Amino acid sequence: MGGMNLVPVIPEIFLLVTTLGILVVDMHLPQRWRVVTWGMALVATLLCAVFSFRLLTGYETVYTFSGMFVSDPFSNLLKLATYLSLFLALLYSRRYADETGLTGGFIGGEFYVLALFSVLGQMVVISGAHVLVLYLGLELMSLPLYALVAMRRNDSRVAEAALKYFVLGAVGSGCLLYGISMLYGATGTLDILEMARICAFGGANKAVLVFGMVFAVSGIAFKLGVVPFHMWVPDVYEGAPTAVTLLIGGAPKLAVFALCLRLLVEGLVPIAQSWQQMLLIMAVLSMALGNVTALMQSNIKRMLAYSGIAHMGFMLLGILSGVTAEGMLALSPDAYGAALFYVIIYVLSVSGVFGVILLLSRNGHEAEQLDDLRGLNRRNPWSALAMLVFMLSLAGLPPMAGFYAKLSVLQAVVGAGKVWLAVFAVLLAVVGAFYYLRVVKIMYFDAPDDENGPSVPRDMGITLAINAVAIVILGVMPGFLMRQCYAVILALLMP
Repeated sequence: MGGMNLVPVIPEIFLLVTTLGILVVDMHLPQRWRVVTWGMALVATLLCAVFSFRLLTGYETVYTFSGMFVSDPFSNLLKLATYLSLFLALLYSRRYADETGLTGGFIGGEFYVLALFSVLGQMVVISGAHVLVLYLGLELMSLPLYALVAMRRNDSRVAEAALKYFVLGAVGSGCLLYGISMLYGATGTLDILEMARICAFGGANKAVLVFGMVFAVSGIAFKLGVVPFHMWVPDVYEGAPTAVTLLIGGAPKLAVFALCLRLLVEGLVPIAQSWQQMLLIMAVLSMALGNVTALMQSNIKRMLAYSGIAHMGFMLLGILSGVTAEGMLALSPDAYGAALFYVIIYVLSVSGVFGVILLLSRNGHEAEQLDDLRGLNRRNPWSALAMLVFMLSLAGLPPMAGFYAKLSVLQAVVGAGKVWLAVFAVLLAVVGAFYYLRVVKIMYFDAPDDENGPSVPRDMGITLAINAVAIVILGVMPGFLMRQCYAVILALLMP
């Protein structure tokens, strides 16, 4: 347990200093130079990725700040995925942010600065080895997102979405904090590894421990947006400006996944039977409600919100399959590796979908209804093809990456002896495939309202193409990323 070794914290320190610098520079820029702020945000993201990649290739686990912060292969891989998600979001949302006034007038470049601060919070969550660090990171991740949702404050829908997000986010944080206080009361420590040791050797008050765990899991479920804590998701997705919806629907899922693994798998694995039952109920309800309700949506952002609820439920299947019932500590790296692969592919796919929606939203017109996609193949065949790839990936159809992601999670569920659960998940995935294929049908077989295709800025076009190609390549050759996911989980579980 190192004292003050700052090397593992270089990405976080760099991002903090750079973001503050960008904020100061942006204050002195005229409106027409707002692209400079955008460029600086992209460069900052790239440089962070370089630092984290260097740490990842070192493949060592280093604790610093008295064991409260950890840099391990798991955290560095997740950080790279987070930067990728932010990078895509920045590239996709530049034109939209300019045209809809998110970066105009008195606001300035705060859109980019708040996005960077939110990512800083995600990085802290991903590397937290102490429960309070996890909580502080979660707050730093959430607060900029609340502000981003409320940015277009004159719009009543936006104000409503921001209020719902803020109030329910605060309730989720309160649940988590109350759970943390109970866990501290039961074990006498907030250090995650120490907590696991005390739980394992019977030094904790079991009743208080389980009580705290219930609240902590509820708080995590709020942040993930799984049933029954999903009330805010559809309203916030629909009400927030589309570029902000992309920031909420992408990278934060990676951070909350890290929170699940750090707190439940590293810290509370001796009471795994208790939290597995909670996750099982939430996963089943999320897949059922998410997929069935998404069928009825005509607003594409609401449809993506409900599909996101279903996907997070599916991801929980991987986490709950990790501890087999016989041996308390028979942890399965396959299950967590599959869940990690799944959440990365989901974020990549959903970023691409929002990229196409942002492409179609132009001159202040929000492309939010499914009808806005009508005849997209005739108007712009390339963006229709990209959307086809992302939809097939989210539906879990071969040869897209989403198919292999779903398959690997289902293998883990069957491996844990829950065959009925795998069958249930497959049936609901078939229901889910219907509304994704409906989007494909609207794009390819319905007549367009107007023949004019959207104008595609070059940076957006190239990014969309690379994003779509990556989904296909990861579907045909998933081995490399899958091996990385498996290896970093192995390093996390067997330090």
